[in-house]
Amino acid sequence: QVQFVESGGGLVQPGGSLRLSCAASGFTFSDYAMTWYRQAPGKERERIAFISSTGSSTNYPDSVKGRFTISRDNAKNTVYLQMNSLKPEDTAVYYCRRYLLNKWGQGTQVTVSS
Repeated sequence: QVQFVESGGGLVQPGGSLRLSCAASGFTFSDYAMTWYRQAPGKERERIAFISSTGSSTNYPDSVKGRFTISRDNAKNTVYLQMNSLKPEDTAVYYCRRYLLNKWGQGTQVTVSS
């Protein structure tokens, strides 16, 4: 079955960086676009990054553009999210998801605080 296992979250100071990883299984990873979402307390889940199946195309909302970078390694069935210049408002649980598939992993908590 389709599974996503996110990792790499933690506590970081404002201005710091983190790299999240998401190991995918249960499908042919290289055939599908992938996304990262986040959900902050009391807020709806929002999409923050998209990457095409080959990695040639990416997309971000203005809230993270220029700070976050999505990438993938199709040989390892893994998608990454490099997060730089982190802000307190980036505090959330972060999830990866196959594009257009309503299946979620457990997520990884990111807390940005001094």
